[in-house]
Amino acid sequence: MRLEQLQAFLAVAETGNFQQAAQRCGVSQSTISRQVQSLEATVGISLFHRQGNTKLTVGGDRLLIHAKKICQIWSSAEQELFDLQAGKQTELCVAGIPSACAYQLPPILQKFSKAYPNVQLRVTTLGSDRALKVLKDGLIDIAIVMNNPFLTASSEMVVEKLYEEKIQLLLAVNHSLCRKESLTWKDLHNVPQAVFKDGYGLQRLVQDQFNRQGLRLNAALELNSLEAFRGVVKQGSLVALLPETFLVEITHDPDLIVRSLNEPCLTREIVLVTTSDRIQIPPIQYFCKLAAQMIQQEIPVALKSAL
Repeated sequence: MRLEQLQAFLAVAETGNFQQAAQRCGVSQSTISRQVQSLEATVGISLFHRQGNTKLTVGGDRLLIHAKKICQIWSSAEQELFDLQAGKQTELCVAGIPSACAYQLPPILQKFSKAYPNVQLRVTTLGSDRALKVLKDGLIDIAIVMNNPFLTASSEMVVEKLYEEKIQLLLAVNHSLCRKESLTWKDLHNVPQAVFKDGYGLQRLVQDQFNRQGLRLNAALELNSLEAFRGVVKQGSLVALLPETFLVEITHDPDLIVRSLNEPCLTREIVLVTTSDRIQIPPIQYFCKLAAQMIQQEIPVALKSAL
Protein backbone atom coordinates (compact mmCIF):
# COMPACT_ATOMS: atom_id res chain seq x y z
CA MET A 1 0.00 0.00 0.00
CA ARG A 2 1.51 3.27 -1.16
CA LEU A 3 0.64 6.86 -0.32
CA GLU A 4 -0.26 7.77 -3.91
CA GLN A 5 -2.73 4.87 -3.97
CA LEU A 6 -4.47 6.20 -0.87
CA GLN A 7 -4.47 9.71 -2.27
CA ALA A 8 -6.07 8.49 -5.50
CA PHE A 9 -8.66 6.48 -3.54
CA LEU A 10 -9.44 9.49 -1.35
CA ALA A 11 -9.83 11.79 -4.37
CA VAL A 12 -12.31 9.43 -6.03
CA ALA A 13 -14.23 8.93 -2.77
CA GLU A 14 -14.55 12.68 -2.17
CA THR A 15 -15.39 13.72 -5.75
CA GLY A 16 -17.47 10.64 -6.60
CA ASN A 17 -15.91 10.61 -10.06
CA PHE A 18 -12.67 9.23 -11.52
CA GLN A 19 -12.34 12.08 -14.01
CA GLN A 20 -12.73 14.80 -11.35
CA ALA A 21 -10.34 12.90 -9.07
CA ALA A 22 -7.74 12.90 -11.87
CA GLN A 23 -8.17 16.68 -12.31
CA ARG A 24 -7.74 17.25 -8.58
CA CYS A 25 -4.57 15.15 -8.47
CA GLY A 26 -3.17 16.61 -11.70
CA VAL A 27 -2.84 13.24 -13.42
CA SER A 28 -4.66 11.33 -16.14
CA GLN A 29 -7.84 9.39 -15.45
CA SER A 30 -6.09 6.17 -16.44
CA THR A 31 -3.44 6.83 -13.77
CA ILE A 32 -6.12 7.27 -11.10
CA SER A 33 -7.80 4.06 -12.24
CA ARG A 34 -4.51 2.10 -12.07
CA GLN A 35 -3.77 3.43 -8.58
CA VAL A 36 -7.21 2.40 -7.28
CA GLN A 37 -7.06 -1.00 -8.98
CA SER A 38 -3.59 -1.60 -7.52
CA LEU A 39 -4.86 -0.66 -4.06
CA GLU A 40 -7.82 -3.04 -4.45
CA ALA A 41 -5.43 -5.81 -5.45
CA THR A 42 -3.33 -5.11 -2.35
CA VAL A 43 -6.25 -5.17 0.12
CA GLY A 44 -8.05 -7.96 -1.73
CA ILE A 45 -11.44 -6.26 -1.86
CA SER A 46 -13.37 -3.91 -4.18
CA LEU A 47 -13.52 -0.35 -2.91
CA PHE A 48 -16.00 1.18 -5.37
CA HIS A 49 -19.20 0.17 -7.14
CA ARG A 50 -18.44 0.86 -10.78
CA GLN A 51 -21.95 0.57 -12.19
CA GLY A 52 -23.81 3.88 -12.34
CA ASN A 53 -22.45 6.48 -9.93
CA THR A 54 -19.10 5.78 -8.30
CA LYS A 55 -19.99 4.81 -4.74
CA LEU A 56 -17.97 3.25 -1.97
CA THR A 57 -18.40 -0.40 -1.14
CA VAL A 58 -18.57 -1.54 2.48
CA GLY A 59 -14.80 -2.14 2.36
CA GLY A 60 -14.23 1.27 0.78
CA ASP A 61 -16.29 2.94 3.47
CA ARG A 62 -14.16 1.28 6.18
CA LEU A 63 -10.93 2.29 4.47
CA LEU A 64 -12.04 5.90 3.98
CA ILE A 65 -11.61 6.86 7.66
CA HIS A 66 -8.09 5.45 7.80
CA ALA A 67 -7.09 6.89 4.43
CA LYS A 68 -8.07 10.37 5.61
CA LYS A 69 -5.99 10.02 8.78
CA ILE A 70 -2.94 8.68 6.93
CA CYS A 71 -3.07 11.45 4.31
CA GLN A 72 -3.54 14.10 6.99
CA ILE A 73 -0.56 12.78 8.95
CA TRP A 74 1.56 12.79 5.83
CA SER A 75 0.45 16.33 4.96
CA SER A 76 1.39 17.52 8.46
CA ALA A 77 4.78 15.80 8.28
CA GLU A 78 5.42 17.27 4.84
CA GLN A 79 4.54 20.76 6.10
CA GLU A 80 6.83 20.43 9.13
CA LEU A 81 9.74 19.43 6.91
CA PHE A 82 9.00 22.32 4.56
CA ASP A 83 8.90 24.72 7.48
CA LEU A 84 12.19 23.33 8.78
CA GLN A 85 13.88 23.94 5.44
CA ALA A 86 12.35 27.43 5.32
CA GLY A 87 13.80 28.28 8.73
CA LYS A 88 10.49 28.10 10.60
CA GLN A 89 12.01 26.22 13.54
CA THR A 90 10.05 26.50 16.80
CA GLU A 91 13.07 26.32 19.13
CA LEU A 92 16.84 26.19 19.17
CA CYS A 93 18.70 24.50 22.04
CA VAL A 94 22.22 25.54 22.98
CA ALA A 95 24.49 24.12 25.68
CA GLY A 96 27.62 25.92 26.75
CA ILE A 97 30.37 25.85 29.32
CA PRO A 98 29.89 28.32 32.22
CA SER A 99 32.19 31.02 30.81
CA ALA A 100 30.38 30.95 27.46
CA CYS A 101 26.93 31.14 29.04
CA ALA A 102 27.95 33.94 31.40
CA TYR A 103 29.96 36.22 29.12
CA GLN A 104 29.86 35.27 25.45
CA LEU A 105 26.32 34.08 24.72
CA PRO A 106 24.14 36.99 26.00
CA PRO A 107 24.88 39.44 23.13
CA ILE A 108 24.67 36.59 20.61
CA LEU A 109 21.27 35.53 21.92
CA GLN A 110 19.99 39.10 21.71
CA LYS A 111 21.09 39.52 18.10
CA PHE A 112 19.77 36.11 17.09
CA SER A 113 16.36 36.86 18.62
CA LYS A 114 16.04 39.96 16.46
CA ALA A 115 16.75 37.94 13.32
CA TYR A 116 14.51 35.01 14.33
CA PRO A 117 11.89 36.38 16.76
CA ASN A 118 9.68 33.29 16.44
CA VAL A 119 12.39 30.81 17.43
CA GLN A 120 12.42 30.09 21.15
CA LEU A 121 15.95 29.84 22.53
CA ARG A 122 16.79 27.31 25.23
CA VAL A 123 20.22 27.68 26.83
CA THR A 124 21.73 25.24 29.31
CA THR A 125 25.02 25.38 31.20
CA LEU A 126 26.76 22.01 30.95
CA GLY A 127 30.23 20.58 31.20
CA SER A 128 31.96 20.03 27.87
CA ASP A 129 31.83 16.25 27.81
CA ARG A 130 28.18 16.16 28.88
CA ALA A 131 27.20 18.80 26.31
CA LEU A 132 28.82 16.86 23.47
CA LYS A 133 27.06 13.67 24.51
CA VAL A 134 23.61 15.26 24.57
CA LEU A 135 24.35 16.88 21.21
CA LYS A 136 25.11 13.46 19.77
CA ASP A 137 21.89 12.14 21.32
CA GLY A 138 19.90 14.88 19.57
CA LEU A 139 18.80 16.69 22.73
CA ILE A 140 20.47 20.00 21.78
CA ASP A 141 21.37 21.71 18.51
CA ILE A 142 24.65 23.49 19.30
CA ALA A 143 27.39 23.10 21.90
CA ILE A 144 30.04 25.69 22.81
CA VAL A 145 32.58 23.68 24.73
CA MET A 146 36.16 22.73 25.38
CA ASN A 147 37.23 20.47 22.54
CA ASN A 148 37.37 16.76 23.21
CA PRO A 149 38.67 14.98 20.06
CA PHE A 150 37.35 11.65 21.33
CA LEU A 151 33.80 13.05 21.15
CA THR A 152 34.10 15.37 18.14
CA ALA A 153 36.07 13.18 15.73
CA SER A 154 33.07 11.48 14.06
CA SER A 155 32.08 12.55 10.54
CA GLU A 156 28.64 13.74 11.69
CA MET A 157 30.18 16.44 13.91
CA VAL A 158 30.81 19.93 12.52
CA VAL A 159 33.49 21.64 14.61
CA GLU A 160 34.74 25.24 14.42
CA LYS A 161 37.56 26.51 16.61
CA LEU A 162 36.64 29.72 18.42
CA TYR A 163 39.74 30.49 20.49
CA GLU A 164 42.44 29.07 22.73
CA GLU A 165 43.11 30.30 26.26
CA LYS A 166 45.53 29.73 29.12
CA ILE A 167 44.68 28.02 32.38
CA GLN A 168 45.76 30.20 35.31
CA LEU A 169 45.79 29.96 39.09
CA LEU A 170 43.30 31.88 41.23
CA LEU A 171 44.20 32.36 44.90
CA ALA A 172 43.55 34.70 47.79
CA VAL A 173 46.04 37.53 48.34
CA ASN A 174 46.91 36.10 51.76
CA HIS A 175 47.56 32.55 50.50
CA SER A 176 51.06 31.25 51.24
CA LEU A 177 51.77 30.65 47.54
CA CYS A 178 51.53 34.40 46.88
CA ARG A 179 54.89 34.84 48.60
CA LYS A 180 56.67 32.92 45.83
CA GLU A 181 57.99 35.05 42.96
CA SER A 182 57.21 32.34 40.40
CA LEU A 183 55.00 29.28 40.60
CA THR A 184 55.54 25.84 39.13
CA TRP A 185 53.28 22.83 38.88
CA LYS A 186 55.28 21.21 41.69
CA ASP A 187 54.19 24.03 43.99
CA LEU A 188 50.60 22.76 43.62
CA HIS A 189 51.41 19.19 44.65
CA ASN A 190 48.81 18.16 47.25
CA VAL A 191 47.61 21.77 47.70
CA PRO A 192 43.84 21.76 48.41
CA GLN A 193 41.99 22.94 45.31
CA ALA A 194 38.49 23.83 44.20
CA VAL A 195 37.86 22.04 40.90
CA PHE A 196 35.09 21.71 38.37
CA LYS A 197 32.59 18.91 38.81
CA ASP A 198 32.94 15.59 37.02
CA GLY A 199 31.83 15.89 33.38
CA TYR A 200 33.50 19.25 32.89
CA GLY A 201 36.36 19.03 30.42
CA LEU A 202 38.56 21.34 32.47
CA GLN A 203 38.62 18.89 35.37
CA ARG A 204 39.89 16.20 33.02
CA LEU A 205 42.45 18.57 31.48
CA VAL A 206 43.86 19.60 34.87
CA GLN A 207 43.91 16.04 36.19
CA ASP A 208 45.79 14.84 33.09
CA GLN A 209 48.39 17.58 33.59
CA PHE A 210 48.98 16.56 37.21
CA ASN A 211 49.30 12.92 36.14
CA ARG A 212 51.90 13.82 33.49
CA GLN A 213 53.88 15.76 36.10
CA GLY A 214 53.71 12.87 38.57
CA LEU A 215 51.90 15.10 41.06
CA ARG A 216 48.81 14.66 43.23
CA LEU A 217 45.77 16.82 42.54
CA ASN A 218 44.09 17.42 45.90
CA ALA A 219 40.50 18.06 44.76
CA ALA A 220 39.05 19.25 48.05
CA LEU A 221 35.84 20.76 46.62
CA GLU A 222 33.86 20.48 43.36
CA LEU A 223 32.08 23.55 41.93
CA ASN A 224 30.71 24.78 38.59
CA SER A 225 30.17 28.56 38.76
CA LEU A 226 32.43 31.60 38.82
CA GLU A 227 30.74 33.10 41.88
CA ALA A 228 31.23 29.87 43.79
CA PHE A 229 34.93 29.71 42.89
CA ARG A 230 35.36 33.38 43.79
CA GLY A 231 33.69 32.98 47.18
CA VAL A 232 35.50 29.80 48.14
CA VAL A 233 38.98 30.94 47.08
CA LYS A 234 38.53 34.23 48.97
CA GLN A 235 38.40 32.26 52.20
CA GLY A 236 42.13 31.68 51.76
CA SER A 237 42.67 27.92 52.07
CA LEU A 238 41.78 26.73 48.54
CA VAL A 239 43.19 27.65 45.15
CA ALA A 240 41.67 26.99 41.71
CA LEU A 241 43.00 26.46 38.20
CA LEU A 242 40.65 28.33 35.87
CA PRO A 243 40.59 29.57 32.24
CA GLU A 244 41.40 33.16 31.33
CA THR A 245 37.87 34.05 30.22
CA PHE A 246 36.58 32.81 33.57
CA LEU A 247 38.93 35.19 35.36
CA VAL A 248 38.35 38.42 33.41
CA GLU A 249 35.99 39.89 36.02
CA ILE A 250 38.23 38.89 38.92
CA THR A 251 41.40 40.75 37.91
CA HIS A 252 40.39 43.90 39.82
CA ASP A 253 39.17 42.15 42.98
CA PRO A 254 41.54 43.31 45.79
CA ASP A 255 41.06 40.06 47.73
CA LEU A 256 42.09 37.77 44.87
CA ILE A 257 45.08 37.38 42.61
CA VAL A 258 45.61 35.55 39.33
CA ARG A 259 49.00 33.93 38.72
CA SER A 260 50.48 32.08 35.76
CA LEU A 261 52.38 28.83 36.15
CA ASN A 262 55.80 28.21 34.64
CA GLU A 263 56.20 25.77 31.76
CA PRO A 264 54.52 23.73 30.58
CA CYS A 265 51.77 26.24 29.81
CA LEU A 266 48.36 24.59 30.02
CA THR A 267 45.74 25.77 27.52
CA ARG A 268 42.31 24.71 26.39
CA GLU A 269 40.66 25.00 22.96
CA ILE A 270 37.09 26.27 22.81
CA VAL A 271 34.99 25.11 19.88
CA LEU A 272 31.48 25.42 18.52
CA VAL A 273 29.99 22.06 17.61
CA THR A 274 26.84 21.03 15.78
CA THR A 275 25.98 18.15 13.45
CA SER A 276 26.06 17.92 9.66
CA ASP A 277 22.26 17.64 9.40
CA ARG A 278 21.56 20.55 11.76
CA ILE A 279 23.95 22.97 10.03
CA GLN A 280 21.67 22.81 6.98
CA ILE A 281 18.75 24.33 8.93
CA PRO A 282 18.73 28.14 8.42
CA PRO A 283 18.33 29.30 12.08
CA ILE A 284 21.04 26.91 13.29
CA GLN A 285 23.34 27.87 10.43
CA TYR A 286 22.80 31.56 11.21
CA PHE A 287 23.42 31.06 14.94
CA CYS A 288 26.67 29.17 14.29
CA LYS A 289 28.02 31.86 11.95
CA LEU A 290 26.92 34.65 14.28
CA ALA A 291 28.43 33.02 17.38
CA ALA A 292 31.73 32.25 15.67
CA GLN A 293 32.04 35.78 14.32
CA MET A 294 31.14 37.56 17.56
CA ILE A 295 33.19 35.35 19.88
CA GLN A 296 36.29 35.39 17.69
CA GLN A 297 36.11 39.19 17.59
CA GLU A 298 35.31 39.69 21.27
CA ILE A 299 37.66 37.26 23.04
CA PRO A 300 41.02 38.88 22.13
CA VAL A 301 39.69 42.31 23.12
CA ALA A 302 38.29 41.03 26.43
CA LEU A 303 41.51 39.27 27.41
CA LYS A 304 43.66 42.23 26.40
CA SER A 305 41.56 44.70 28.42
CA ALA A 306 41.91 42.47 31.48
CA LEU A 307 45.69 42.75 31.48
